[in-house]
Amino acid sequence: MERPSSARPPHTSPPASRRRTARPPRRGIVGVITGRVLAAGLAAAACLGAQTLPASAATAPVVSRGVEIPAFYTPPQTLPAGDGALVRTEPLKLALSLPSLGGPLPGKATRLMYKSTDSNGSPVAVTGAYIEPTAAWKGSGPRPLVALAPGTMGQGDQCAASLGLQNPITLNGDTVSIGYEDLSVYRLLAAGTAVVVTDYAGLGATDRLHTYVSRVDGGHALLDAARAARGVSGASVTAASPVGLYGYSQGGGASASAAELQPTYAPDVKLAGAYVGAPPADLAATIKGIDGSALAGALGWSLNGFLQSDPSLQPLADAQINAAGKAALADLSTMCIGDALFGYGFKKSSSWTTSGKSLSQLVESIPQLKATLDAQRIGNLKPTTPVRVATGIQDDIVPHAQARQLAVDWCHKGANVTYDAVILPNLGDKIVTNHLVPLLTDQGDAISWLTDRLAGKSASSNCWTMPLQP
Repeated sequence: MERPSSARPPHTSPPASRRRTARPPRRGIVGVITGRVLAAGLAAAACLGAQTLPASAATAPVVSRGVEIPAFYTPPQTLPAGDGALVRTEPLKLALSLPSLGGPLPGKATRLMYKSTDSNGSPVAVTGAYIEPTAAWKGSGPRPLVALAPGTMGQGDQCAASLGLQNPITLNGDTVSIGYEDLSVYRLLAAGTAVVVTDYAGLGATDRLHTYVSRVDGGHALLDAARAARGVSGASVTAASPVGLYGYSQGGGASASAAELQPTYAPDVKLAGAYVGAPPADLAATIKGIDGSALAGALGWSLNGFLQSDPSLQPLADAQINAAGKAALADLSTMCIGDALFGYGFKKSSSWTTSGKSLSQLVESIPQLKATLDAQRIGNLKPTTPVRVATGIQDDIVPHAQARQLAVDWCHKGANVTYDAVILPNLGDKIVTNHLVPLLTDQGDAISWLTDRLAGKSASSNCWTMPLQP
């Protein structure tokens, strides 16, 4: 079957070549965006010693835009009780792997499924990958672990970062997916750190939609990936291993959220530092940057995720989203970032609303929407680990000002903050370059800063420089 059929409106059925099961009866917008996916996400119940998910009604393989998702990614009915507990593992063949006397370079990979808890307090199966490096750790102490939160991949299961490690480029005429995080993974492995990558809730795992930029879902998934890594057979990391968090863009938001949530949600994870690159810390500001840009499709991923997590938003969606918007949300639910760039680049959200207002205008005028985005705000809690916030001063997609404000907010709370403004010329408004280029130009410094923390070197906060920095 394709991703649960309710993720697409009945009036936009895909071609027969991309369907495995019959379509459901015609339904309203509730079924358009959520349907069985919502039921799977919210109806999970806890029981003694284990947590149970609803049984899947389908047994056929899941196919998303022509890509058959391996059966590994379909969660079982019952999950372990503990957050970070492994559900299953299997060997993962890295696309870029070379033989060597010490073992395959850059390392030996294992595909993971582990248990986490979503923003509603319900159990959720999350997939990802752990890579045991061939390179030796040259720092002091035991081999450390980096929990890597990928940047924006999309919302289709075929976009999952763990699949991107196996197939860096997926291009079949129906979808375009590029595993661009492979570069940062390989650079970290070369430094001798073990790496665990999360796919996030619902990206890869076929029982629900990915809750894109969800503060709690992303932070929990990243921290639980660090826990899961300890249980992998043959892993050199243990509960005593220092852990670093690494993420840019969507990943920067997840890394920031995890750093804030760790003291209460995962005190057993021994954090040494967190790299927070271009974080969408303030979604109200971020949607203004994304609207009408090359990455406009990301607005649809956000809406899909919020509708799945919070059914009270459904009446607002019914009233405010027009037929074109409903079709776009359903279409985007199976897209990767490449598909969205081609299909919805430079789209304005005002074309998706019944009133002709932009999403930003709706947020400003509807208290329930404003409250939803306010609840996603990162910076209200104090991380207890050193954090490095980096943002390109020309970034207009994930706006520089709101990312800088995160550093200011943390400084005001007394956190140990290293703030780095990435100074580059304007490389083109609304075409993603101002957001993408700092990912590459700052990567070496980000990895060096994080590996220093993992080696036990102290970090001095530069909060005092904030009034002087752009």
